[in-house]
Amino acid sequence: QVQLVESGGGLVQAGGSLGLSCAFSGSIFFSLCAMGWYRQVPGKQREVVASITRTGDTNYADSVRGRFTISRDNVKKTVYLQMNSLKPEDTAVYYCAADPPSGGRNWGQGTQVTVSS
Repeated sequence: QVQLVESGGGLVQAGGSLGLSCAFSGSIFFSLCAMGWYRQVPGKQREVVASITRTGDTNYADSVRGRFTISRDNVKKTVYLQMNSLKPEDTAVYYCAADPPSGGRNWGQGTQVTVSS
């Protein structure tokens, strides 16, 4: 019922910036869904990077606070993750997630972000 399509991943140098986008579609109202960005590296658990509520309140992992910014556009039904001052340890597959009010979690396909030193 929810489809998430991510874009913006790629290769950047340490200290650089990259912006990710997640386009939302489906039968559920986007404005009622909490949204988030997660990341995962091989052999590690998937971890939350940033989240944003339906009212626009945000939370960040300690490792990215001050460098990353999550935002949403309820007209375009898109969630963004602006990543600045990137570090090699930010290298991971980044996933978009949607939490509908009815429960459950929907995931995007993931996009690779690689930061070279």
